[in-house]
Amino acid sequence: MARTDSFVEYTLELLEKVGPLQARAMFGGWGIYAAGRMFGLIAGGQLYLKVDEVTKPDFQAAGCRPFVHDTAARPVEMGYWTPPADAADDAYALLPWARRAVDAANRAALKKAAKKPRAKKRVKPS
Repeated sequence: MARTDSFVEYTLELLEKVGPLQARAMFGGWGIYAAGRMFGLIAGGQLYLKVDEVTKPDFQAAGCRPFVHDTAARPVEMGYWTPPADAADDAYALLPWARRAVDAANRAALKKAAKKPRAKKRVKPS
């Protein structure tokens, strides 16, 4: 694994109750993975958790902020939001938010798999 910084290590400790995790360096930040699925993002010293149409309202209601990527054309809101401020440094308060993010990542993977066309079986000529 690539060398991590102290914030990444601290975040992995906070999230250890989620289960076995991996952090992978990416584009100047870090992806946080559970069971091979990215559910968290660390950018600019801030943790963001994956949201979808099911969980985004919860994050919005809790006053969380989206990760916004500045492109040449315009800022783009990504599918990752900060956890609530009161959960940012508390492993027990963060756990339900992290579980929502893992669930969102799992739903996204199922949705992606459903969209993939199935390979056609080749029939050998007799």
